[in-house]
Amino acid sequence: MKPPSYKIPQSVLVVIHTPALEVLLIRRADAEDYWQSVTGAKDHPDESYEATAVREVAEETGIDARASGHVLRDWGLENVYEIYPRWRWRYAPGVIHNTEHLFSLCVPAGTPVTLSPREHTASCWLPWREAAERCFSPSNAEACLMLPRFTTAAVLD
Repeated sequence: MKPPSYKIPQSVLVVIHTPALEVLLIRRADAEDYWQSVTGAKDHPDESYEATAVREVAEETGIDARASGHVLRDWGLENVYEIYPRWRWRYAPGVIHNTEHLFSLCVPAGTPVTLSPREHTASCWLPWREAAERCFSPSNAEACLMLPRFTTAAVLD
């Protein structure tokens, strides 16, 4: 018998946005009132956070983070938070915290989105402040509010 496969408590949060700071939010299939940015755990402990971000963006939105005109930016920030009790069964017994690494992905306005229906049921583009208000996760809302700071810093690099 194969042992249970648990999620790795290391994940990414990727705030996808346009140059005008319109943020893509996607609605969870397993919680209809939960809107969020792209999130997802590493597939294996040695997977880099950047590789996880690229993979999760493609899986959840159909967007190629490495396509021409797209800019993936590692914010060099991490959040450690308590995993919501409703999702703890996905992790090994006793695991209650997750480390989330933050990225942003700038894409041209009008970039098409193809959702994974198993994970998400709807998407919308909102101005960054409105996106922050709609996010169910406090760390996701905070990332939306930090977006202007990181896009301005990217221009100055």
